[in-house]
Amino acid sequence: MRANPIDGFEVDPASLKSIGHDLQRPECILAEPDGTLWSADARGGVVRISADGQQTLIAQGDSVPATAAEQFARIVNETLPNGMAFARNGDILIANFGTDRLELMKRSGESEVLYDNIDGRPLGRVNFVLRDSRDRLWLTVSTRLPDLPRSMTPSVRDGYIALADERGIRIVADGLHFTNEIRFDATEEWLYVVETCGMRVVRFRVGADGTLHGRETYGPENHGRMIDGIAFDSFGNLWGTHIFTDRIFAITPAGDLRIILDDDRDSEAGRQLLQAYAEERITPELMLACGGTVAPWMASVTFGGPDLRDVYIGSLRGTTIPFFRSPVAGAAPVHWNERALEGSR
Repeated sequence: MRANPIDGFEVDPASLKSIGHDLQRPECILAEPDGTLWSADARGGVVRISADGQQTLIAQGDSVPATAAEQFARIVNETLPNGMAFARNGDILIANFGTDRLELMKRSGESEVLYDNIDGRPLGRVNFVLRDSRDRLWLTVSTRLPDLPRSMTPSVRDGYIALADERGIRIVADGLHFTNEIRFDATEEWLYVVETCGMRVVRFRVGADGTLHGRETYGPENHGRMIDGIAFDSFGNLWGTHIFTDRIFAITPAGDLRIILDDDRDSEAGRQLLQAYAEERITPELMLACGGTVAPWMASVTFGGPDLRDVYIGSLRGTTIPFFRSPVAGAAPVHWNERALEGSR
């Protein structure tokens, strides 16, 4: 059996480089083959960062600078781009955690609402969007509750996954524990799902018609920490982030957990947050007390660069994008080789 390229691999936080400046809530990052990055931004849109570091804010509407505390306060009914994906023509699909909608933004900033309800009922906290090779859109909703801290408890499990295709939009998996990022394996046979408050990754077998079945836990049953973003490498390791108690991990094809980068070091603030979560008394203040120095509230990992070996770290409270070199390339995202993306520039 071929050796796993990440065997023995760890990242020293001091060795990280960074790109971008004065960013606000760069939660999700999209990478293009030419080195261009697109970062979600709390001012209501995305920031385009070219390979040489030049950046441009492309806003959906009025730009509203916000501190982390202000972002928490205005999270209801105001634009807050979260998860993103490229449409086939290069436009940007935005799961908007503030407006509870799935939106489509042209690279000029012009936006439209794709979905804001299912069968007349509001979507809820829209978190992430993923496009597959058949051009179907997969959407995660973390919770149906408007009170975000109230939803982040051991007892609330009202997250779901929706599928939008030629038949419209419908729920294909329900009862998830604060649904977050999702990814397909290389053959799109399995859909891997983060349950942030379940502190685990689960997966579903994908039917030809988009039905999901055969749910099972992937890797540890309980990480003991909340999880946010995930991404596959080309070997089959599933990388991810532990949010609030900031770490980057990987789950090997054998199901073993590896820690790639630890910027929490079992902090007191992190321990207090996890204890409060277990006792259903979590508060924004306890959350805001957490976070490392590298990318506070690590939220995502994105493989990029021409060889897909640059690993970019998204965060909820960072102002720049740290990155490092991986010993293995990332799995190519669905947009990587689409010529239509080139033609849209």
